[in-house]
Amino acid sequence: MSSVDTSLPEEITSVTEDTSADGLSKDVIFELLKNRRRREVLTYLLDCDETVTLSELAEQIAAWENDTTVNQLNSDQRKRVYVALYQTHLPKMDDAGIIEYDQDRGLIELSDNADLLVMYLDTESHKHDRWDRWYAVLSVVGLVVLLAGFLELPLVGAISMTLLSALIVGAFCCLTALHVVVNQRLQRHVDGKLSRIE
Repeated sequence: MSSVDTSLPEEITSVTEDTSADGLSKDVIFELLKNRRRREVLTYLLDCDETVTLSELAEQIAAWENDTTVNQLNSDQRKRVYVALYQTHLPKMDDAGIIEYDQDRGLIELSDNADLLVMYLDTESHKHDRWDRWYAVLSVVGLVVLLAGFLELPLVGAISMTLLSALIVGAFCCLTALHVVVNQRLQRHVDGKLSRIE
């Protein structure tokens, strides 16, 4: 019977020496993310946003790996993932401070350092902003309002074209200012995360 190597890579075993209490080195981050199962653990925990059991986690990852549902898994598929998570992946992630793993009870949850890895994942919970939609909507509304003013339609026709144009330009200025403020806050948030990476 072959033995499973449960030793931790040097990058992870030295994590407590190389990083501060609330940070990780890039070597540790990339060591953790290079394995697909560890990325799937993060994805599942992010979606659940709560403590999960090892059995639940192993079943879902096995279902993803076998392109099937949890109900259609066989015992070998479940066991293969369960053992790998139990013996290797979850202890590594726990030692790096990415998850809280209670091996005796089989409970797993994200820890504070998990956010350092999330920004490297392409997950639904890590969505991109969609300011282009707001600008498109404002452009269409502005065009309709100007056209209604030009055609002197009721309500809008009574307002001068100069005032309508000024209102539309003002709306674009307000949207742009809001966009700048939101981007600055987001940048400070990202910079705060990056400052914890050594």
